[in-house]
Amino acid sequence: MGGNVSLFPVPGAPGQVGFDREELGRILDLYGRMVAAGLWRDYAMDLGRDAAVFSAFRRATERPEYRIEKRPALRRKQGQWALVGEGGAVLKRGHELSGVLAPLERKLVRVVD
Repeated sequence: MGGNVSLFPVPGAPGQVGFDREELGRILDLYGRMVAAGLWRDYAMDLGRDAAVFSAFRRATERPEYRIEKRPALRRKQGQWALVGEGGAVLKRGHELSGVLAPLERKLVRVVD
């Protein structure tokens, strides 16, 4: 019975950036509402050395419509959070996740109205 065991990343461990429970809860709440509105259908997460990225897709076979990025190295500069559009342009950057998610929240309100 052989196999490789991969440990789940430990928060604060060097070498990997991740989302904490509150951040992930906030992102997944928005994702769920966007799915319910018919705007998103799939998501992916990438936890790397420099950044944690949550990508939201309209369809699973295309590029992500939006990426929510957490880059702790930029915490003291322009802010660790960024909202990146489909073309790769940074649409919003900031120190607080709620401010970076605001454009998506506004988009959702327009769809529901």
